[in-house]
Amino acid sequence: MSGPTQLFTVIALVSLPTVMFGGYSLLGLLRKRKLTEEQRAFFRAGHAHAGVLLVLALVTLQLVAAGGLGTAGRWAVSVLLLVGILAQSGGLFLNLLPGRKSLAHGVTVSGAVLLAGAMITTAVGVAVA
Repeated sequence: MSGPTQLFTVIALVSLPTVMFGGYSLLGLLRKRKLTEEQRAFFRAGHAHAGVLLVLALVTLQLVAAGGLGTAGRWAVSVLLLVGILAQSGGLFLNLLPGRKSLAHGVTVSGAVLLAGAMITTAVGVAVA
């Protein structure tokens, strides 16, 4: 493994402890009852999506490294994964801000579209390998 897949694997691995810290923070806020029910739901969803999507990224990057995509394709998938994860989970966290529902929805949907693009490109790379 080299190039973008190695770089983005390192980024994903380093990011996982931040998600773990987010879970710890969530527990503290839940114990102190500082969040409304709606805020709790969005915080949990954003946190869960971040963790699951980072694990998905680690698996996907391994497939990309072993697949038949060229350097440009590996870069494309790596960037789509990173930006897609940030947008998908970040959009859920944006719902915690008052008056940002429309922006939050747009960011979350954009993240889903980027992640879908990464998955389809990865599938093509695996199919041509």
